[in-house]
Amino acid sequence: VLLLAAIAYYLLQTLIVAEAGGAQSSLDAAIGEDWRGKLSPLLYLVGIATSFFAPKLAGAAYVFVALIWLIPDRRLERVIATSAERQER
Repeated sequence: VLLLAAIAYYLLQTLIVAEAGGAQSSLDAAIGEDWRGKLSPLLYLVGIATSFFAPKLAGAAYVFVALIWLIPDRRLERVIATSAERQER
């Protein structure tokens, strides 16, 4: 289920960026490489694959994904703040 949620997140983000103007949009610039969005499904796959022979390693992969998403993402806030400053001038 977590793997499917991660894939859905990636697809939704891709569609929103495409609707907002594609690769030239400020939203795409704000999102950047999105390492967390790309790393999460990979770690979920590792967790699924290793759960059969190393359940503790699988659990560690799931916990690591949860921990990386606990760190707040300030990318969009910076772009919005910069955009608001430009409009005020």
